[in-house]
Amino acid sequence: MPLKNIVVLDLTRVLAGPFATSMLADFGATIIKVEPPGGDDARGYGPFIGTESRYFMGLNRGKQSMTLNLKNPQGQAVLKEMVQQVDVLIENYRPGVMEKFGLGYETLKKINPKLIYAACSGFGQTGPYRNKSAYDITVQGIGGIMSVTGQETGEPTRVGIPFGDILPGLYIVNGILLALYHRQQTGKGQMVDVSMLDCQVAVMDSHIGKYFATGVVQKPIGNRHPTVTPLESFKTQDGYVIVAAGNEKTWEKFCLLLDCPQLLADERFLSNNLRTQNRDELKQPLDAVFITKTSEEWIKLLEAAGIPCGIINTIDKVVEDPQVLARKMIVEVNHSVAGKVKLAGTPIKMSESPGCIRDASPLLGEHTNKILQHFLGMDTQKIAELREKQII
Repeated sequence: MPLKNIVVLDLTRVLAGPFATSMLADFGATIIKVEPPGGDDARGYGPFIGTESRYFMGLNRGKQSMTLNLKNPQGQAVLKEMVQQVDVLIENYRPGVMEKFGLGYETLKKINPKLIYAACSGFGQTGPYRNKSAYDITVQGIGGIMSVTGQETGEPTRVGIPFGDILPGLYIVNGILLALYHRQQTGKGQMVDVSMLDCQVAVMDSHIGKYFATGVVQKPIGNRHPTVTPLESFKTQDGYVIVAAGNEKTWEKFCLLLDCPQLLADERFLSNNLRTQNRDELKQPLDAVFITKTSEEWIKLLEAAGIPCGIINTIDKVVEDPQVLARKMIVEVNHSVAGKVKLAGTPIKMSESPGCIRDASPLLGEHTNKILQHFLGMDTQKIAELREKQII
């Protein structure tokens, strides 16, 4: 595995940071999840399999867990010792918290100049919002994505997954890998600063570009495309399908398949721009046709005609989809308490150094003794003393 010799101290909790480190674990990195004695808050989030959080399991697969009280000077000293032997430290505290612990980047880089210190926060290490806390939905709101999501006549809508957390998780993995490559070339570590808000703004470029080019503020338009028509969902007898007639040739095939040749001659629909301008008038006859068949019937007809399309699946259908299963996107691991648990697999398929989900998530503090013995050479008496003092 490409990251098999990389050791990561993971001080993150809940979602964005744990999502990032789970990806690193899938490709061989040793992830030491450093939790407060009470554990990551995500351990208390449902749903549960027995006593164990399924939410936590998906985000912390393949990691080792140790407990450590970073508010205590002795706990801070233990972490500093560990920093000498790791490649990466990742945290998602508000800016300034790690400095209060005496564990900020400027301090730790003196201990280990090769350390890659990755910080994932709501608004970054600089700027007027730096000290604000953030949640997925607040960042989705501030970053504008809620203003362009949902139906045209509805209220601003949160994206149906925690996009505000998942996106910075992806970006911080990129940052860590870039920093590792830079270190390979120069021998120097560095700080990686990723903000949830920055990530939202970065992926809003098409709407930002439209505003700067035209002065038009994008509004929500449901499932349709802002500039291509028809490219949207249609209700069928038993669900919904997506159709993408993105050019004139496909538009012609689409009209003939639906037995609507009159649409080809209609002046309102002679070009994509005209179809987009007159989208409401076009949707009425199309809706009347699509409701006459099931989703599966439409998919077969559309695919046979070479028209891009897809069914809108519910989650129970997704996990049974033959393509999803063929790509090993549903995997099973054996959890020490919960038993066999199914997780979403890794989407990165590599020919020479493939990743995989190697193990289930750890129990709280499951590996504390092992980690302290292996990395710091502590004997059982010293470990017992730390436990008695509630340092671990």
